[in-house]
Amino acid sequence: MTLIKRVGQVLAVIVVVLAISGFAGHQYVNHVEKQLSIVTLAKHSDKVLFFYRDDCPDCQSIFHQIYWHNVISHNIVLINMNQPQNRHYIQKYQLTAVPTLIHGKQRYTGTNQQRIKQIVGD
Repeated sequence: MTLIKRVGQVLAVIVVVLAISGFAGHQYVNHVEKQLSIVTLAKHSDKVLFFYRDDCPDCQSIFHQIYWHNVISHNIVLINMNQPQNRHYIQKYQLTAVPTLIHGKQRYTGTNQQRIKQIVGD
C-alpha cells in the first residue's frame, strides 16, 4: 500500500470519528437542554444565571454556546423555566422574557453574541 493511500485512510477515519463525536456531543447537549431540573440558587453566588425555556427558538439558538462555555468555565447555572418549580424566579428576578442572562448587576435578554460574551466572561 502506498503512503498516499495510507494517509488517505487515516484521514478518512479521523473525519468519521470527528463526525460521530460531533453528532453525539450535539445530541447530548440537546438532552441537557430538555432536562427539567429543579434549581436552588446559593444566596451569594457569583455565577451567571441563564434563564431559558427548552421550547423557545431563541433560547435554543444560543444554548449550545452557553453550555460549552460552562463546560470549560463552570460559571453558569442553567435554569429551565419550563420546570414549574423554577417559576418563582420570574418574580424574584423580574423576568419578562427568555433567554435572559444575569450576572451581578448585569442583565441581558436576547441572542446577541457580543452581549452574551460580555455577560458570561468570554
